[in-house]
Amino acid sequence: MQHTQDQAQGQDPSRPPQGAITDVPGIEVGHFTDSRRPTGCSVILARAGAVAGVDVRGAAPGTRETDLLAPENLVSEVHAIMLAGGSAFGLDAASGAVRWLEEQGVGLDVGVARLPLVPAAVLFDLPVGDARIRPDAAAGYAACAAASAQAPAQGNVGAGAGAVVGKMFGMEHAMMGGIGSASVRVAGVTVGALIACNAVGDVVDPETGLPLAGARTADGRSLRDTRRALLAGEPPHPLLAGSNTTIGVIATDARLSKVQAQRLAMAGHDGLARSINPVHTMSDGDTLFALATGQAAQHPGMMVLATMAAEAVARATVCAVLAARGLVLEGGLELPAHGDLPV
Repeated sequence: MQHTQDQAQGQDPSRPPQGAITDVPGIEVGHFTDSRRPTGCSVILARAGAVAGVDVRGAAPGTRETDLLAPENLVSEVHAIMLAGGSAFGLDAASGAVRWLEEQGVGLDVGVARLPLVPAAVLFDLPVGDARIRPDAAAGYAACAAASAQAPAQGNVGAGAGAVVGKMFGMEHAMMGGIGSASVRVAGVTVGALIACNAVGDVVDPETGLPLAGARTADGRSLRDTRRALLAGEPPHPLLAGSNTTIGVIATDARLSKVQAQRLAMAGHDGLARSINPVHTMSDGDTLFALATGQAAQHPGMMVLATMAAEAVARATVCAVLAARGLVLEGGLELPAHGDLPV
């Protein structure tokens, strides 16, 4: 396996800086990227606790502790969210985060112990290299140990290390996805997002609707535009359920109730719909979490916050593919990145 470029690309210089989820006070991010094959995990820490919500739109999710976040259920705050590759195997990474947080004295006081609450979601990256290598508890622990409030690395790192997009017409026509982050600030309140994009569909520019990365044409040198191809009658290849997924976290420093946190997660999916086409398919497990640290004195109202969440998610999804690196797998399968295609 080798990358077609030496280093992950930065953001497109023609685009303004997009910020990061760590612009939200109280939020830290850490990645673990496995050196043996492209896979890994990414943790979003809220050591002081954050009110949390979740919304699952994809039909093939892989998750942990999402029932905990239902508004009618008891516990309102969590201490981290784990995003991981490795499909269902990767859920084990959350156990490592629980262990690390316990060692730091972080968690819900249940009298006899402090219990860290770490919901998680995974994406399917098993075909990218040796499927026997996947994130485990040690990987989750390492991601936590690496976490900081600095802007996180983007592209093919952490949960986005083995992410691939544009698989509607087969892996031989697909491209590298990745993980990206962005933030929006309005009236003294910040909303940020961290998105790991492994979608079956194309990633598109929300401003123009044109694809940035996705299914390529037969010669591999340009984008096919999956939406137009499907509408023109081109049949998709058979897809394994759950073999694609976009997962992520939205965070804000606004003070939210548990119901409002769930609504923020729901609004974030509007950002996925603007930046991925098609999205929320039967073969995707699209899942977004929301965290509210409550450190801002202001609250612009849910209408504004929902608009900010959708915008941050859309921008972060675009950043994920702009920062991706191309990959050549053993056996000769080439998975180029956005920057590898002719302008």
